[in-house]
Amino acid sequence: MVSNWERRTPKNFKFTAKFPKVITHDKRFKNVQKELSLFYQRMEPLKDKLLALLIQLPPSYELKEGLDDLRSYDFFFEDEYRYAIEVRHPSWFSDLAYNFFRNSNISLVWSQMDKLQTPPIVTSDFVYLRLIGDRRLSEDQFGKIQIDRSNEIKKWADKFDEIRQNEKNVKMAIVAANNHYGGFGPGTVNMFREIMEMEPLSLENVDLNELSRQVTSLSLSNADLKKNNRGNQTSISDFV
Repeated sequence: MVSNWERRTPKNFKFTAKFPKVITHDKRFKNVQKELSLFYQRMEPLKDKLLALLIQLPPSYELKEGLDDLRSYDFFFEDEYRYAIEVRHPSWFSDLAYNFFRNSNISLVWSQMDKLQTPPIVTSDFVYLRLIGDRRLSEDQFGKIQIDRSNEIKKWADKFDEIRQNEKNVKMAIVAANNHYGGFGPGTVNMFREIMEMEPLSLENVDLNELSRQVTSLSLSNADLKKNNRGNQTSISDFV
């Protein structure tokens, strides 16, 4: 599957990949050497197209537990990748965490959710904004903007302008938008691009139904995951 992503995308197409849930949520970074090694193996075909690897932490995963775990793994981070960590517990919003991330050149992901907003602290040579929203929209509402987030997006764009002017060490910015954020992730990204005075992407010739079908065909359902996994063996599907 990963080789197929590499093969079917242009050379200038870039990805971010999220760490497997079995590492971050199920095992909470305990005894994950095998799973971690397999993850890096599976990502190898995309190595030249990966902007960053995303580590999303569980909402119950607090600062003390997290720092103890992350500091205990000298094998955890590979030098050839950039890393971003998305925290979900407010105990991470502290100088102790920010300094750890800065010293390790790990980007603190700026997450915009309805109940939690990460402080826009720069901790590495790139910034990563994830516009997530909430689950008030159902999937049958996707395909067009349903919630006006323009004021919120303008504030984030202003922050990016501030960084561009004042943070000379920042080399890259990633912005990702969930469909749940406004109803249509690509439309949200275009809104952001326009506010940043960038050329909007044309979506006129994009068949959303066909795109959705292709994405679905590349993914396995949770039921398939459980059925196809054998014993404790980790499948590539755990990483999607």
